[in-house]
Amino acid sequence: MNSDNNRSPLVSALALTAALFFACAFAYPAVAETLQERVKEYRLDNGLRILALHRDGSPTFSVFTRFLAGAVDENVGETGVAHILEHMLFKGSQRIGTTDFKKEKPLMAKVEKLGEELDAERRKGDSADKKKVARLKEKMAEILKEQRKYIVSDEISSIYSSNGGAAFNAFTNMDITSYIVKLPSNRLELWAWVESDRLRSPVLREYYSERDVVMEERRRSVDNSANGTLYEQFKAAAFQAHPYGNPIIGWESDISLLPKKKVKQFLKTYYSPNNMVVCIVGDIEPDKVFSVIKKYFGDIPAQNIPPRIATKEPAQKGERRIKVEFDAQPDVLIGFHKPVFPNRDDYVFDVIGSILTSGRTSRLYKSLVLEKGIAVSVDSWAAPGSRYDNLFTLEAVPRKPHTTAELETAVYAELDRLKTEPVSARELQKVINNVDADYIRGLKSNSGLAYYLSVYEIITNDWRNMMRYQDEIKKVTPEDIMRAAKKYLVKWNRTVATLVKPAGDGNSP
Repeated sequence: MNSDNNRSPLVSALALTAALFFACAFAYPAVAETLQERVKEYRLDNGLRILALHRDGSPTFSVFTRFLAGAVDENVGETGVAHILEHMLFKGSQRIGTTDFKKEKPLMAKVEKLGEELDAERRKGDSADKKKVARLKEKMAEILKEQRKYIVSDEISSIYSSNGGAAFNAFTNMDITSYIVKLPSNRLELWAWVESDRLRSPVLREYYSERDVVMEERRRSVDNSANGTLYEQFKAAAFQAHPYGNPIIGWESDISLLPKKKVKQFLKTYYSPNNMVVCIVGDIEPDKVFSVIKKYFGDIPAQNIPPRIATKEPAQKGERRIKVEFDAQPDVLIGFHKPVFPNRDDYVFDVIGSILTSGRTSRLYKSLVLEKGIAVSVDSWAAPGSRYDNLFTLEAVPRKPHTTAELETAVYAELDRLKTEPVSARELQKVINNVDADYIRGLKSNSGLAYYLSVYEIITNDWRNMMRYQDEIKKVTPEDIMRAAKKYLVKWNRTVATLVKPAGDGNSP
């Protein structure tokens, strides 16, 4: 279970960055034709979409279950709700995770009531009655201790592992929430029963203690992490209106007092069959997959999905610069606003990213790391999501005694080259070759193929966009690159975040 900060291309799920989200979609015509013929599509009456592909080899299958619900769908003051819900779905249902739900239920209700009272008092801040807070905490602990007599921890994981399961996990990003597992082929019906059960009658048990776990996760991955802190502040500076500026894990003040009822509301709103894609790849028969899923998921009612956010990030009117103090190695992030699929310039930026930072012969790596020796590393990606306009981001870490200012100067010089010098046919061909290699690697495993089929289906509404990408990449011309660079890679459209040493140690600028 984890939140994906989308800093690098599709780190886990949901990490859904355009750099690899599209870059791994190139296919030889023969491969594309085979997939077109072999991927079977189904849709239940309640709207649930199913993709199934039979593959010989290991007697197993991999499954990705995706919901079009992520941090971008959260309301103001409720950041982190998508991620906390992902955690809570591992707690089981009325049948899984408990020895006696009838006896557990009233105790859980008491814990929830006390939790609401405790949060209400804590919301008063400095005016909160400390004695009341302590008393409520003590009472909650007593009742929770009684409730835990009936709780079977991690029972879903135990069920899967005892039946040969592996890679059981979940992840949340800005755009989607995903649940994955790999199982023996003869455990398809087991999977369908478990997953439909925790979708039909989920029980968000141990909510308040799990909320504390998420708070600790935030401290570890953001507050005590130089990269986590820098990236969080960078996003917040780049997006002033759009929720892409919020952290996936949530702001600390939101997480610490997030009401359980808000998590339940998010669950009811977005965890609906008509907002869901299931993709199964492996030693399975597609028609059987359909019949089994229909049997277990078919009676789950569809929900009315609310209108998606209409807020658009206003055009930036000038460069934004921030400095983040942290006792760590200096670092710099440079981001430029850009459109996403299906806008053609999204493909152009995939090419630009490959030219600049893909491999040891890429322009920035060769110049900054190998030749000038002023950088330890350089990278680029598109983030923080793919459903709405995002950022083309460059990151560079200086090599002592060089500075982030030197790296910025060198990066801007390379970006200016893109505006004035046509990219050679050789460089464009290298991009195609790299994309080809990435794609083939991604399809070697059942889980890799299930990953890409499901992510394209949930984000673009058609998994076939995997294959269509080849033609789009081939259409990108040197003139397209020059035009896009002149339009987007400009000072007024960029946000720069620099990691600096804390003031007072003699190293701050």
